[in-house]
Amino acid sequence: MRKFLLLISAMLLISCGEETLPKPKGYLSLEYPELGYNKLNESRPYRFDVAKNTSIKSLPKNWLKIQYPKLKASVDITYRPINNNLRELLIEAEKLVLEHTVKADHISWRDFKNDDRKVYGKMCEISGNAASQIQFHVTDSAKHFLKGSLFFYTKPNYDSILPAVEYIKKDMIQMMETLEWKD
Repeated sequence: MRKFLLLISAMLLISCGEETLPKPKGYLSLEYPELGYNKLNESRPYRFDVAKNTSIKSLPKNWLKIQYPKLKASVDITYRPINNNLRELLIEAEKLVLEHTVKADHISWRDFKNDDRKVYGKMCEISGNAASQIQFHVTDSAKHFLKGSLFFYTKPNYDSILPAVEYIKKDMIQMMETLEWKD
């Protein structure tokens, strides 16, 4: 018993040396490749710039999967020709965004318009732990309808993926701004 008390006393004396301070906040250091773009060289009814650090997977129906292997993410592009169904396509695109309201903290919309190239649409940002944080849809209002959605191959944790979302968002804006329809 005496040895036990001596051991406890020694531990208390040793541990009471320096004042304990909280650790300073650490910041996550993420490095992303420099932004650079190439024209999409696919035979599709549309063309736009894609980031150099991506890989393109062609899918049926003129759809694409633009993959970001290092970020474990993709932008899924769906294309639909307009056949007197523009209203239905717009409703469907906005409905897909609103399905995320269950997990979303906030949804914001931004209109997009390029009269010279006949590209009109919206970009939607979804904050929170939703499955897709950014989506857009664009059309020429006559023949073409294109939708893009960002997905990560992991369980969504918005705070952790926010820097990657902001990085890919720039690429998605570039896609919209450089989009050209082929007739």
